[in-house]
Amino acid sequence: MTDSLAPAANTITMYGADWCRDCRRTESLLNDLGVEWTKVDVEASAEAAAQAQAISGRTNIPVVVFPDGSHLVEPSDAAVKEKLGV
Repeated sequence: MTDSLAPAANTITMYGADWCRDCRRTESLLNDLGVEWTKVDVEASAEAAAQAQAISGRTNIPVVVFPDGSHLVEPSDAAVKEKLGV
């Protein structure tokens, strides 16, 4: 996992916050699966929060953006696994 503001190419980008339980759950799942991903902290940057909202059309987090440009908002573990094909 790395920290950056913009979505990373060829990897998963997750917009979230440290206080968000669903974000921590999704982080844990991605780490357990050994998936390459980048974290963007929406609490640390108003620009990051605006970017997440522009992607999802909502203010809910986490927003998980996949390399193909698709995204999931507040996804279940099952939804993330299905999207990843695992």
